[in-house]
Amino acid sequence: MNDAAHAAPSWTVAPEAYDSAVAAALWRAYYTEVSDRWYLLHEGRTTDPGELEREVAAETGADLAAPSGALFVARYGGEPVGTAGVRLLDPATAELKRVFVRADMRGKGGAPLLLAAAEDAARALGAGRIILDTRTDLVEARTLYARHGYEETEPLTERPYAERWYAKGLTGTAAPVAR
Repeated sequence: MNDAAHAAPSWTVAPEAYDSAVAAALWRAYYTEVSDRWYLLHEGRTTDPGELEREVAAETGADLAAPSGALFVARYGGEPVGTAGVRLLDPATAELKRVFVRADMRGKGGAPLLLAAAEDAARALGAGRIILDTRTDLVEARTLYARHGYEETEPLTERPYAERWYAKGLTGTAAPVAR
């Protein structure tokens, strides 16, 4: 029997156009999950389909494109299962956006790879610090950030649903982001 027949699927993380079909599908999955979780927690219902469509369409992700941003897709065994984006807020500060791994793929090592890709991109864009906001109920995300050196901080943004803020200093160098 050949070894290829027994090879386990592996992770890859690569840049992706923010407006690709893959990025759009993962954005929809991300937004559906976080929106449904909020509404189930606070109102006992899932997201209204019309609201979901409006919100998905309103957040194009164009800010995650070069020259001041990047979007990455994680694939497991070639299947797209997660994303992470980064954008510059100012010359020294990047913001982490759209960190998501499908629920069925969590705990298998993809999220740290996405974080590393986003942090490398932020460094390549010249940032010395990366920030993010999230919600209290997104426990998996908060745990991931804490495990990877993000420290909870004072409010850094003013957005609906932002309840927790994190920051991390970026040291070292990274290869330039493809433009």
